[in-house]
Amino acid sequence: MTAPTAGPDWPAVVRTEDARFEDLPGFPFAPHYHVVENPHGDEGLRMHYVDEGPPDAPVVLMVHGEPTWSYLYRKLVPVFAAAGLRAVAVDQVGFGRSDKPTRSSDYSFENHVEWLRQFVVGTDLREVTLVCQDWGGPIGLGALAREPDRFARVVAGNTMLHTGEAELADRLAWSAHGSGDADSTVSLALLDWMHYSHRAADFTAAPSVRGATALGLSDAVAAAYDAPFPSEWHKAGMRQFPVLIPVTRTDPGAAINRATWQALARFDRPFLTLFGDSDPGTGGWDRIFQERVPGAKGQPHDTLRETGHFWQEDRGEEVAQRIVDWIASTGAA
Repeated sequence: MTAPTAGPDWPAVVRTEDARFEDLPGFPFAPHYHVVENPHGDEGLRMHYVDEGPPDAPVVLMVHGEPTWSYLYRKLVPVFAAAGLRAVAVDQVGFGRSDKPTRSSDYSFENHVEWLRQFVVGTDLREVTLVCQDWGGPIGLGALAREPDRFARVVAGNTMLHTGEAELADRLAWSAHGSGDADSTVSLALLDWMHYSHRAADFTAAPSVRGATALGLSDAVAAAYDAPFPSEWHKAGMRQFPVLIPVTRTDPGAAINRATWQALARFDRPFLTLFGDSDPGTGGWDRIFQERVPGAKGQPHDTLRETGHFWQEDRGEEVAQRIVDWIASTGAA
């Protein structure tokens, strides 16, 4: 399907119909919603989240990235809830059951961080263990940087925090760093991904998820990843995420990430990295987090063997139990 043409009938926001979320494999969770600000100043945007487990228990907040939604965490939610934790998995605006602005310009890095911050504050989440992957890292950690007192610990898995700084040279499997005063060195694979998301005539979620797991997906699970995106109206956020990756020092997103790094340099609460080993897209970022975040010192960081970018698919229950044990070892709030 080709992209729609702007005009008087262009809807500012669309919502995926509920029927598309019925009987998805492994996803029996009741929907919950919180309203965040609309960048157009009109009626607010509805943000969906899964909320399982005791409502007054310590919170595990799971934040997804591209091109997924809270379905990604379906294997982790029951493990957390059974351990007596409150399991919250959010759909970022433009994904899952959340509202979807149709203009790509609405999906700025700043808006995404602010939407998640509003969600955390508006639902009054406290003593949060953040579990973040892919774009869930820059956005989740960006929210942490703005509301640090609400976060007790972090699990970072196959995520990144680009700034385009020269010091990243030779540190990343997919290079993205400054080269001299006026140039950047960027991996061809990263550039191709950024371009493909906008140029592909039919851009869907399932192939990207399937291709970035070690164990693959069943057809039914693949279809569940595509469920939120029935038309081009619904895909603006999914198409925009890759081109928001800051690959130059002057990108607005690089400034956001620098502010996040400044906050993380003061973050002395437990910080754990669990990265799948079969993911060149985020290769190297685990070591950078370990070096730069004080709370990462002495933690049981691990590389998940034969595990892809979407470790939630390959080893979801196992990693969830590991996180449960780690939360207990670091003192649940």
